[in-house]
Amino acid sequence: MVEVECITKKWGSSIGVILPKDIIEKEHIAVNEKIFLDIKKKHKANEFFGLLPNWKRSTEEIKMEMKRGWK
Repeated sequence: MVEVECITKKWGSSIGVILPKDIIEKEHIAVNEKIFLDIKKKHKANEFFGLLPNWKRSTEEIKMEMKRGWK
């Protein structure tokens, strides 16, 4: 399996990706050949804010809670 980073492009009402030439040659991919993609979207950090509980605590509160756990 080969991992490659591609950027999506708008094609009419669809979205497509362009595979780099070196990957095409390495994997011997031909025109109209069926291939399978394993899609993994890279998420931005700001998409996760709000998913984790209690982000509004101060650093000092978190530090004190950790110290209590060591006793």
